[in-house]
Amino acid sequence: MNLQRLFIGVLLFTVIVSCQTAPVPLDDYSLARAALDAARSVQAARHSPGYWHQAEEAYRKGRIYFEDRDYGKAKEQFIRARMAAEKAENSARLIRQKTGDVL
Repeated sequence: MNLQRLFIGVLLFTVIVSCQTAPVPLDDYSLARAALDAARSVQAARHSPGYWHQAEEAYRKGRIYFEDRDYGKAKEQFIRARMAAEKAENSARLIRQKTGDVL
């Protein structure tokens, strides 16, 4: 009887531990969204379309993973989106400054 209880206890412990997932990447989600908004405000889609589209695509994938509760992959995509959006914003600002476009 004690052996059976021990087995059930170990089994339950294993199931509980294996169900743990990565923490919810709310900060990364918010930072990616803010970076996209900042890039949009300087018309990055027009002045730096390559980085802009990379950022949008990574953000879209991140949201899909987030909704599917695959938080590890979501975090990775949100980080990619933030980095690409920051590059798009910086590139767009530089191009606008060189052309004399008002920021």
